[in-house]
Amino acid sequence: MRMNAADLFIRCLEAEGTEYIFAVPGEENLDLVESIRKSKIKLIINRHEQASAFMAATYGRLTGKAGVCLSTLGPGATNLVTGIAHAQLGGMPLLAITGQKGIRENWQADFQVINVVEMMRPITKRSMRVHGPKEIPFEIRCLFKEATTERQGACHIELPEDIASEEIDAELKPQERYQVRRPVPETKALKKAALLIRNAKYPVIIVSSRAQRNLVRENLRKFCDQTNLYVIHTQLGKGVLGDDHKNSLFAFGIHKKDYVNCVVDRADLIITIGYDKVEYPPFLWNSRMEKKIIHIDYRPSRGDMYYNPMCEVIGDIAAGLELLGKELAGYRYTNDYHLRVRKELEEKLFVEGSDAADFPMLPRRIVSDCRKALGPYDIICMDNGIYKLWFSRHYKTYHIGTFLLDNTLATMGAGLPSAMTAAL
Repeated sequence: MRMNAADLFIRCLEAEGTEYIFAVPGEENLDLVESIRKSKIKLIINRHEQASAFMAATYGRLTGKAGVCLSTLGPGATNLVTGIAHAQLGGMPLLAITGQKGIRENWQADFQVINVVEMMRPITKRSMRVHGPKEIPFEIRCLFKEATTERQGACHIELPEDIASEEIDAELKPQERYQVRRPVPETKALKKAALLIRNAKYPVIIVSSRAQRNLVRENLRKFCDQTNLYVIHTQLGKGVLGDDHKNSLFAFGIHKKDYVNCVVDRADLIITIGYDKVEYPPFLWNSRMEKKIIHIDYRPSRGDMYYNPMCEVIGDIAAGLELLGKELAGYRYTNDYHLRVRKELEEKLFVEGSDAADFPMLPRRIVSDCRKALGPYDIICMDNGIYKLWFSRHYKTYHIGTFLLDNTLATMGAGLPSAMTAAL
């Protein structure tokens, strides 16, 4: 029994749990589209490739699985670039598939042909071309693994039309998926972090995008209940602790002289959880380079003049918080400064101006009305512009994945595709 390489390609996507492919297909994808028609995967056609990539990125962001988008060669592939960069910079798992002319026989010469693989390389974790059907199973497995490994991001694969149509033995199968367990943080690092926390007078936690995981949320809430340490969310971290928790100091909005910045200004120890400097530059909170920093993340910190942690707790974040809690047995932060700040923030951010009757409507009233209209698990999606800062400051967020904005690439046009994907 025979099949073509496109059939094997789609079988591999099915084995990875792919539910949707967001696409603007073309002539060079015809065999792949036919294989999708015979599969369980739903093909969702967009009007523009950029929207396909935005939707795939949001799918990855909300599920932790790689979202998949598809375009043809040349201009179709170039139209994916902004959405792929959005996923890569925002840490959203994504696999982009592009078509290409035949690599063995191409009667159209260089019409629409550009080097897509090299074009994608700077904005992805990995970009490659399929050179033959037998490599499809392990390459697809490697790309999905790469896209979903921390720090998550975008990958790209090019499938030329002559490879896609090539007949192969039907015995070729997808590679099996096996769960890879993350290492737990090292004991000496945990002890050092615990000592720094015990000796700090004004410690504060900054929680960011890579903490948007269910188990991290659960363990962070337990950690704060035990230690009474307070948390500020970045815009991409909103909802991790949840603003219903008594130790939430809500989120950063504008860069300078915002209410919550006074807490960071006073802090002598910053504990970052899942932090990436792309989403909130360390210069904004450590311009004098005098703060002690503990970095808790899946990976070591990326060097920066203003971000030089003296302690790094590397490994699974949820496990790290649980183990750090054990090292801090008997410790409880007792300074009432943060409690007083939280009470003031409640008034400044969520009461003042929330029922203003001005016309045109003031931003605070708009945010307040949106919050009243939506439930705690409803998802709100932001596009880009100054209004997203008002929502960052004044929109209480209670759960992970319910407040979607992009403060990394910060491209226009991502809001509506993100909302459509959230609805799916």
